[in-house]
Amino acid sequence: MNQDDLFIAEDNPQKQIVIVAMTGHMLLDFAGPADVFNCANRALELRGRTDGYRVLVASPNANKQVTNSAGIEITCTYSVMEVSGPIDTLLIAGSNDVQNLDDPAYQDFYHWLSAVDQHTRRVGSVCAGAFALAKAGLLNGKRATTHWDRSRQLQKNYPLIQVDPNPFYTRDGKIYTSGGVSSGIDLALALVEEDHGKEIAMQVARRLVFYLNRPGFQVQFGNLLPVYDHQNIAEKIRSWMIGHLHEPLDVVRLADHMNMSPRNFTRVFHKQTGIPPAKYVEKLRVEAARKYLEDTDSSLEEIAERCGLGGLVSMRRTFLRHLMVTPSDYRRAFRTSLADVIT
Repeated sequence: MNQDDLFIAEDNPQKQIVIVAMTGHMLLDFAGPADVFNCANRALELRGRTDGYRVLVASPNANKQVTNSAGIEITCTYSVMEVSGPIDTLLIAGSNDVQNLDDPAYQDFYHWLSAVDQHTRRVGSVCAGAFALAKAGLLNGKRATTHWDRSRQLQKNYPLIQVDPNPFYTRDGKIYTSGGVSSGIDLALALVEEDHGKEIAMQVARRLVFYLNRPGFQVQFGNLLPVYDHQNIAEKIRSWMIGHLHEPLDVVRLADHMNMSPRNFTRVFHKQTGIPPAKYVEKLRVEAARKYLEDTDSSLEEIAERCGLGGLVSMRRTFLRHLMVTPSDYRRAFRTSLADVIT
């Protein structure tokens, strides 16, 4: 194999971007960022510039084959360990099944990854790729994000990381992490803007019909409350609470429904759920209001009353606290698909 094919010469103005596709990924995990960098090349070429990117999609294993979550077999031209450098930016597109990351076939990759940041300007991850960075020790003591549904697991498995499930992407020094799937596009656009300025990044975003800075936070896409085991006290009382959200739901009433003393109910509830009853009730009200905003044309006043969120001011304040968005903005972003285009 010609080694000149594996890296860019030192005097080449292009920055080499290497995207590692882990088995079990979604195609958008690596295809989204790759398209951003390739579109940036086009925008730069139109200005007569040659200082764009060379984009390589590589495998983490020696056989150069990975399988995506839809069962599509992908044969990469290179294994990432064959790319001898210089790598400007390394992105790890993560697996949907983080258990795949423990595959013994990845051990050489993790050994290589643990030292790569010494020779690479930027190292980042897309979605569950954060688990690979964490396994290689690159996230210890750093702020990071991942898909909102994996954030608790990342924090539990790697307690030295400051996991923030809210942003679409984060930066801590030379380490960049992004959230769920399409957030890799957000991150790639930010990297293009960092390299070539807002105007080039904006051209790419427009071409992809995407926001340069997408409004909102990951928390708006996730569930405020986890699914508890059916034996959990929260699950035992959840259905009854949903039917009475428009009524006062203080601890005394909740405990009475469960035939428990308020003190014992509060103790058991907090122990089994990790949160006090009042906070659970508030989150349940917000979850119910979200559904009404997504699926109905009910007025904000009706929804606030139906879900026990008080008036408009109170509901707005509660939404901002939990979802970082107002109810009206949430409705515009998440209302039922095609609701505004069907005639």
